[in-house]
Amino acid sequence: MPPRGPVRLRFQLAAFTFTRTVLNTGYRMVYPFLPVIARGLGVDLSTVALAVTARASLGLASPFLGSAADVRGRKTVMLFSLGLSAAGFGLVSIWPTYPMLFASMLLAGGGKIMFDPAMQAYVGDRVDYSRRGLVIALTEFGWSGAFLIGIPIAGWIIARGGWAAPFRWLVAFVLLAGVLLWRMLPADPSPVSQRLSWSGGMRAVLASRSALAGLALGFLISLANESINIVFGAWLEDSFGLRVLALGAAATVMGVAELGGEGLVAALADRLGKRRAVAVGISLSALACLGLPFLGRSLTGALVGLFFVYTTFEFTIVSAMPLMTELVPQARATMMAGNIGAHSCGRAIGALVGPALFSLGLQANGTLAAALNLAALAMLLLFVRE
Repeated sequence: MPPRGPVRLRFQLAAFTFTRTVLNTGYRMVYPFLPVIARGLGVDLSTVALAVTARASLGLASPFLGSAADVRGRKTVMLFSLGLSAAGFGLVSIWPTYPMLFASMLLAGGGKIMFDPAMQAYVGDRVDYSRRGLVIALTEFGWSGAFLIGIPIAGWIIARGGWAAPFRWLVAFVLLAGVLLWRMLPADPSPVSQRLSWSGGMRAVLASRSALAGLALGFLISLANESINIVFGAWLEDSFGLRVLALGAAATVMGVAELGGEGLVAALADRLGKRRAVAVGISLSALACLGLPFLGRSLTGALVGLFFVYTTFEFTIVSAMPLMTELVPQARATMMAGNIGAHSCGRAIGALVGPALFSLGLQANGTLAAALNLAALAMLLLFVRE
């Protein structure tokens, strides 16, 4: 398929950013409001965390789900994934119970697993590698946008309508995003028979040592981040008595941090080189995780510490994305789906380990996260080649 004109691509990137802001709001709002959701359902914190773990575990199927864009086409898979997410959010808006929340997280999580690699492969097909750091960073503003815009709004809605109230709004905005992409994206090329098969894509990824090392890196940094991410809402509530609106406001700090991380990628990753940028990000992330328990002796210090944790992690993960898109260019969607699988596996384990470590104090979470980041840095320097 020939590249689209630059003006057309800008509009598509704006639509991608809006879509990902909506999807990521649904994905991420469980973290700061984990205690609120648990109380609303009448279950304990670990029960809701189990649903988070199940959703993250679904990422293990991402090589099967996300690679569909190499087989069926980018646009087709993106639209199908949005329908799946809308159905998931709709379940909770109609039946706000724990079983429906569990099912909703699986459906919406599956939709996100399919959407992200299809979108990233679409960008990789159309943007030269020398500029891909900038363009990927622009689409990743939808990740920080969830914390910066979506979650504070969700907190305001929850405070007035209960924990399940935001889900009906998520359904409406996901459907709107689907209409925008249906109208704006070109049709998938045909015939289907000329596209890469699933087994061919998997063989290409597994044959690359750099690709396998990149997947291991993603697993390690996500495990590190999730071991803190899963408990920060409970930590702020227990240590400083924050309640739902204050937790939503605190999420804004993380959104600003991630926005800063994505902005730094847009400005620096293409100039530094993607591999070097990832190495810098991992090193700073390890330091931020170690410093968080010491900064967290006051509310201001805690928010500053979380700001650095999220800035450095976001810089690392967004810098890694354009690097990953070019490790196996003949199977981009499969590679990016595997990348999501690696991150999801790390998050699943982190969601289990994080609460257990938190019983020993936040310092245990920070120490583990720093050690995992250093292991990821070793993996990058030894095995990943740009």
